[in-house]
Parts: sequence; C-alpha cells; structure tokens
Amino acid sequence: MASPVVGHLDPVFVNVMENIKRLLRIVFQTANEITFPVSGTGSSGMETALTNLIEDGDEVVVAIAGAFGERLADAAGRLGGQVHRVEAEWGRIVEPSRIEAALKAARKPKLVAVVHAETSTGMHQPVEELGAMAHRYGALILLDAVTSVGCVPVEIDRWGIDACYTCTQKGISAPPGLAPVTFSERAMQVVRSREKKSRSWYLDLAMIERYWGAERLYHHTAPITMNYALYEALRIVVEEGLTQRFARHQANATAMCAGLDAIGLKPVAQEGHRLPQLAVVTIPEGIDDAKVRSDLLRHFNIEIAGGLGPFKGKVWRIGLLGESSTRENVMMVLNALESVLSAQGLELARGAALKAADYAYSSMS
Repeated sequence: MASPVVGHLDPVFVNVMENIKRLLRIVFQTANEITFPVSGTGSSGMETALTNLIEDGDEVVVAIAGAFGERLADAAGRLGGQVHRVEAEWGRIVEPSRIEAALKAARKPKLVAVVHAETSTGMHQPVEELGAMAHRYGALILLDAVTSVGCVPVEIDRWGIDACYTCTQKGISAPPGLAPVTFSERAMQVVRSREKKSRSWYLDLAMIERYWGAERLYHHTAPITMNYALYEALRIVVEEGLTQRFARHQANATAMCAGLDAIGLKPVAQEGHRLPQLAVVTIPEGIDDAKVRSDLLRHFNIEIAGGLGPFKGKVWRIGLLGESSTRENVMMVLNALESVLSAQGLELARGAALKAADYAYSSMS
C-alpha cells in the first residue's frame, strides 16, 4: 500500500487490474470474464448484484437464516423486487427443498439469493445443488460469499452460480474497502437486456464492465492503493494454494472447537453445517457479555464480536479467517478466554481448553 500512487488509467495500474482479475478468477474458481473488485466495501458488492439483476416487480426468492439473509431481503425489496422469504431458525440451514418449494410457488422467479456463510450464526449453508435448481425454474442464483471466499470452497462455475460477491478483509485478508464480484454470461445477458437502466449509476455493470474491460472507458477513479493491497493479498492466497488454505482453516477450527467445548462454550450452528472460519458459541449463564469482550481487548489485545439481532447478548462470534487462522491464535484466544471467564467466577479446570486443542492438533498430525 506504500507503493507510489499512479493514475487509474496508467499502464502500470492497468496491468495490476488485469492481474487482479486473473487471480480473482482462480479464487472464485471461475472463467467468468466479468470478475473484478467493486470500489466499495462488501455491502457494495451486494448492491451491485441486486441493482443490476432486479427490476421493478421481479420475483426474488431469498433464503434467510440470520442477519445477512435479512439484509439481502431488505435490499432486494428496496430495489423493487417482490421478495419471497424462505426462513429458517437462526443457526439452522435453509433446507434446499424449501427453496425449491418457493420457486414452484412463484409466478416467474427471477433470482434466488443465498448467504453461503451466515456470519451472525456460524452456519454453513449447502449451496452446491442450488444453481441447477434455480436454472430449472428459469431463475438466476446469487451467492453472498462475504465470509466464505478464501476460507472454504466457493466453486462458481461447477455450482452454476450466476453472481457472487465477497469482501477483501476476511478470507482474502486485505484491508476493507473493495468488494470482489463475478457474473456469469447468463447474468450479464440479463444486465444488458434490462428494460430500464440500473437505479445506481455508480454500480451500473453495463458501464463498469467497459472500464474493467478492454475499452478502459473512464467510469470512476478506482482506489489505487486498495487495489495494490488486494493484488498482494490474492498473490498470497494463490501461492498458499486453495486446497491447503481450506485444510488449514479446518484444522484450526477443529482445535478451536475442542478447546471451546472443554470450557463449556457450545456452538449454536446446526451440527454438520458449522463454519470452520467462524465459531459462534453461547455465552454461559451469569457471564457479562460486554465485560468479557472488553477485558479481552484491554488485557490481551483480542477482539471477538457480540451477537446480532435476537442473538445480541447471547453469543460470541470468534473469527479464524484468512491470515488470522493460525495455531498460535487458537491457543492465544483459548488461554485468554479461560483467564477472563475465571475472573468472572466461571468454574473451569485451568488449562483444559489448551489441552483439548493440543490433543486435537496431535490427532490430526
């Protein structure tokens, strides 16, 4: 990020843009031509997908099992979509059969929108069969992969995903500020044949693709420094290798969950559908949520997140994403949690979490 800032149409930056697109295709596991970072945070990726794919009155099936499914439904409605909500209890998956039932019930479904990794609950939504399902009913499928890209497999082409967005600061481990997106040719045909222009000028793919494509037609000034950071972060991801990266996340998650279980912190996500990059656990009875998080930050320089929506004050969310997913961090967090929880009067066998995690690691070697 300390590299000299050049013009956004400078040949040097154009070369960076091409390399970013190439690396993003590897990370998204796609050959989609329209694959690039939107100039905005992860939420701008969501807006880009929805504002380009939805027109007034379009029927949109949204799977909702947490805060970010709710966000998708809200945004789709604001953009004129007729939203069909398919809801599940927070922490549980939305069963694919229920999504298909909603598609059958819709008059002419345009889009299915699904959160792959629900950050509010730690739930890993199965999506492999949803692309083919959506296409059988003449709909496109949109995947929110904000917390999954770079942590678990996201296979855009093999799964038949038409549009997907993520962010830079989680699994990719760059600073926040860009939203990588990818669109299939099927999705781009919808974009190019809209009856009316996108409601957003800034996020209009029909124009942005000419900036990121061969024409390099001026649309906006891309954040040069943020793209430098993304370029380097993507190089690190690809150098490690996706298979190795996914295995690292799974190994550290196994150890973390063993340690958390040893001190009585239970996951809220449905068994068999828990994210390896995010542990969401219930707060023990009588423990002060805010004080634990404050003490962790003040005494150990560790930040964990509180619950959202109905989970506020009831769960902690502990991220192990990207470059933060290390054995060192797992042991450090478990040790700090033991210390802070003991100070609040929770009866613990000191060292139990570390022993459990250590045993988990040794069992995997």
